[in-house]
Amino acid sequence: MRKVKPARKLGRTAAHRKATLSSLSTQLILHKRIETTEAKAKETRKVVEKIITKARKGTVHAQREIFKDIRDKEAIKTLFEEIVGKVGTRNGGYTRVIKLCPRFGDAAKMAVIELVDFAEAPAAAPKAARQDRSKRVKGSRKTEASAAKAAPAAQAAPELPAESDAPAAEAAPTEE
Repeated sequence: MRKVKPARKLGRTAAHRKATLSSLSTQLILHKRIETTEAKAKETRKVVEKIITKARKGTVHAQREIFKDIRDKEAIKTLFEEIVGKVGTRNGGYTRVIKLCPRFGDAAKMAVIELVDFAEAPAAAPKAARQDRSKRVKGSRKTEASAAKAAPAAQAAPELPAESDAPAAEAAPTEE
């Protein structure tokens, strides 16, 4: 007997999960690229792939079936006018999931999901982790402030000798 691998529950009830995936699908269709957790991105990919496949048929019945999932007229319009036009010949694989570094607050696995034919720029580099506040040295702000004050003074000092060297440089070629 065939065993079906269950979908991710995402820590939500069935209705909340359906609403979350519907919202993520709508935002992906409107913005072409969204950042979310890895599990949500993978589940959203399943939903969006099926929606785009239905939209490729271009029938009124397909629009009504898709409207059950998306419930946003602007997203439906964007789907049928822009997205289907670009992916008309592609047989599946309309989305791409790119893994990012973990989220700062709770270390959740993050990912970007995007529509393949609408990827304008290369994938964003993972964000650098912020320095933990507990690892800061006390008084580091004071040293940064004093360094900032000293920097303009250091820049002004070299300008004065440079002006005094200019007449000496002009005098040297005249002696030769």
